[in-house]
Amino acid sequence: MAEQQTYLMAIDMLCCHLGLSKEEAKEQLGIDAQTTVESQIADTQEALMDLYR
Repeated sequence: MAEQQTYLMAIDMLCCHLGLSKEEAKEQLGIDAQTTVESQIADTQEALMDLYR
């Protein structure tokens, strides 16, 4: 999860400016998609935050 948090801004920029999906952005950055519980929690929290934007 720490790795994902480190690259969160870069992932967001790739998604917003290049129209990539989150998985595509991670692939471009060379980050493996994690399927751990912590990763799923972080994804859920991020989705909930998007509801308020």
